[in-house]
Amino acid sequence: MMFNVALLQMAAQGADQEANLAKGEAFCRRAAGLGADIALFPEMWNVGYRFFDRQQTGAREAWAAQAIGPEDLFVQRFQALARELDMAIALTYLERWPGAPRNAVSIIDRRGEVILTYAKVHACAWDVEGALTPGEDFPVCTLETRDGPVRVGCMICFDREFPEPARLLMLQGAEVILTPNACGLELNRLTQLRTRAWENMVGIATCNYAAPQENGHSVAYDGVGFDVQERSLDTMVVEAGGAEGVYLAAFDLDRLRRCREHEVWGNAFRRPQLYGLLTSERVEAPFLRTDWEGRPWRGGRR
Repeated sequence: MMFNVALLQMAAQGADQEANLAKGEAFCRRAAGLGADIALFPEMWNVGYRFFDRQQTGAREAWAAQAIGPEDLFVQRFQALARELDMAIALTYLERWPGAPRNAVSIIDRRGEVILTYAKVHACAWDVEGALTPGEDFPVCTLETRDGPVRVGCMICFDREFPEPARLLMLQGAEVILTPNACGLELNRLTQLRTRAWENMVGIATCNYAAPQENGHSVAYDGVGFDVQERSLDTMVVEAGGAEGVYLAAFDLDRLRRCREHEVWGNAFRRPQLYGLLTSERVEAPFLRTDWEGRPWRGGRR
């Protein structure tokens, strides 16, 4: 069974939602023409990952007013498109939410139904992104493709810089992790993604903004590190350059599932009774930090 993820590496049309909708639709049609099972957008596509000028009066309120929800045309158009193309879509947007918007991705199945919405848990609290409401969990869903089911979860950008999100998704059965992105994907961040895939025996597909908005390099890794003779494998499935394009990542799920049946990096040999410090909220020097408004930030809490 193959699972084909189309990485829609684009540069946004600023925060022009109508223009971003039209461009996203055109790229989804290209993805369907390539035989994709799902099309993945870069992070917060409806507003082009645009925030507000904190020095400008009323800018924050105007930015929050651009947030959308499932009842809005932007989402409904992509639901209709998924039905038309018989292709799932992982749509990213600034999500309307009580108090402050969220940075979200919704998985729309090929029948046009939203089967999962994930909000970025690790919002960049030291910057203006700290104005977002962070997510609270890492859900996993079963996506029905034309060739069969696949278990899918999501991370968003800064989430991938911690080992815990990918591990939690794997422990819940995720086979492929979709990762919308909006930052420079250089050697170290690409290495993070390769490591997350290999250590969790998952496929990871990451879609970034094209240059000049970011540097592109959307990438996918399949998480199968050795062949049957125990020879090391390059886990890269595809890596884009900087230009706009639709880049298809084909994951061999049969091979991935065989790997997960016998390799050692799953749940069997972990010793979670020793990992209590990982869930501690205590933060000590030299890691004390302040949030985007200069307030002390301790263990994920102000």
